[in-house]
Amino acid sequence: MRQTVGHLQLIVAALVLAGCTNLAPRHERPASPIPAQLPLPAEAAASASAAAAVPLGWKAFVQSPQLAQLVQRALDQNRDLRVAVLNVQRAEAQLGVARADRLPTVSAGLTAAATPNASSGRQTQSFTAGVQVTAWELDLFGRIANLGEAAQAQVLATEAGRRSAELALVGAVVSSWLTLGADAELLSVADRTLASRESTLKLSKLRFDAGAASALELQTAQSLVAQARNTQVQLRRQHALDLNALALLVGGPVPADLRPGAAAAGTVAGTAGEVLAPVPVGLASDVLLQRPDVIQAEQALVAASANIGVARAAFFPRLALTGSAGQAGSRLSDLFQAGNFAWSLSASALATVFDSGRNQANLNVARVSRDIAVAQYEKAVQSAFRETADALAGLSSWREQLAAQGQQLDAAREIARLTELRYTNGAASELDRLDAQRSLLAAEQTLVQTRLAEQVNRVGLFKALGG
Repeated sequence: MRQTVGHLQLIVAALVLAGCTNLAPRHERPASPIPAQLPLPAEAAASASAAAAVPLGWKAFVQSPQLAQLVQRALDQNRDLRVAVLNVQRAEAQLGVARADRLPTVSAGLTAAATPNASSGRQTQSFTAGVQVTAWELDLFGRIANLGEAAQAQVLATEAGRRSAELALVGAVVSSWLTLGADAELLSVADRTLASRESTLKLSKLRFDAGAASALELQTAQSLVAQARNTQVQLRRQHALDLNALALLVGGPVPADLRPGAAAAGTVAGTAGEVLAPVPVGLASDVLLQRPDVIQAEQALVAASANIGVARAAFFPRLALTGSAGQAGSRLSDLFQAGNFAWSLSASALATVFDSGRNQANLNVARVSRDIAVAQYEKAVQSAFRETADALAGLSSWREQLAAQGQQLDAAREIARLTELRYTNGAASELDRLDAQRSLLAAEQTLVQTRLAEQVNRVGLFKALGG
């Protein structure tokens, strides 16, 4: 009885010691290799808060009901995002496996054995039934705990990866929708240009038939019509390609009522039909540390630090317990009778004596992997700062360029009107008239492209700040 109590005391002491030692280095977030403040334009910095701005959710960012429905469809149906969600579920399952190693695995079974007896010439039979624990490792040096910590960090990293994929998907859908709207507006401009040039061709043909216009004037009008028709065909093809790209992001066909038209594409910041909300920006750059890709990189660093603890624990002995308890007897009927209870308990300690430097090499690999994770984290932070700085640089400049381009378009329209009037009165040549029309067409196309660039830049700022 005293011996049994001693065994139990030994087990209790081992359980108390298990998990008390952690050989992994303590995780500390590396210093941010970026300035403390974001490089805001002067006019934006005057009104920005000194604290980090709270990221804007996509439902507050997207103000168009059509676009909001399309984004939600993409979040529900996109296959890449679905893979990211499944990766999270797989990481959670792997975490469950790692946590299960911290507790013993208990098995129940019935065994029967027959061995020859050399002295009597008979077979000796034995029967046992009960529960058994085989080679349960006591985590004295934190090996199993660090494996669990690494698995936990992997779950958090995978979840951050899912959020990063979701943010990228939202940005891609919004940008593609805006591009499709710009295509519709450019196609509308091309349709108007073609209709105008076809009318001019009819008039030139009437003038030519009446002898009031030369063959050169007629051929020029025909060339302009062919050019406008060629542009129209190109824009239709581009519109179809962009629609296919959006359908891939959404995960299915894009309903006609959710597609942008020329009117939707023409909305700009500050109008009643605004598609995107302004993105709040603060002075502090700490907001970048909450970006999903930065969090993912930091959790990878946590896992790398935990793996160092696993590698260090390999230098120390592993203590494992094996035990069983149940009924035993020489006959099967003894298993159902009192007084035949039997139990056994054994412990083993295994230490590496010689491994040709394998444990040291594994430790070196773990340390280098952590250094790599530190560099990748710092790069993620720097990339986030660069993306934000680029978007902030275009925050006001694109708006100024858009306003200037609108003024240029108004001037081009007035020039085209006056030139047409002078041409009708014989005060301007055909060449002057064609130059004015080309300038007007180029100004209309440039305005659409500039508006698209301003909106896409706003989407880039939304993504850069972590959405």
